[in-house]
Formats: sequence, C-alpha cells, structure tokens
Amino acid sequence: MAVLLDTHVVLWYVTQNPSLSLKAREIVEAKSDLFFSMASVWEIAIKLNIGKLQIYCSFDDLLA
Repeated sequence: MAVLLDTHVVLWYVTQNPSLSLKAREIVEAKSDLFFSMASVWEIAIKLNIGKLQIYCSFDDLLA
C-alpha cells in the first residue's frame, strides 16, 4: 500500500513530536512505499525562510 505523507506527519516524525499517533509512527518506520509531496518540501522551505518553523536538523537530513 502506497502512502503519501502529510507535511505534519513528516515534521512530527523528524522532531519526535508526541502529537504523532502510534499508527502514523508505525507506518513511517515501516519505510515501505512512502511518498512525500514536493508541495510539502516547498511549504517547509517557505516556513523556514519566514521564521514560522524551526527544525534542528539539516534540510538534507529532513529529506532523507
């Protein structure tokens, strides 16, 4: 089953946010047929540039 990850799911997973449900965490950790929209990459880049988002990993690490 292919899964398109929402921007929040990716960010919450990377930052280990407790808001991410156990089911969502299990899906991401299975690392099988996961997709991430380029629109999400664009959204994250914009929010980082305008200061509405702070993450403590490199953008390359986030994409990995």
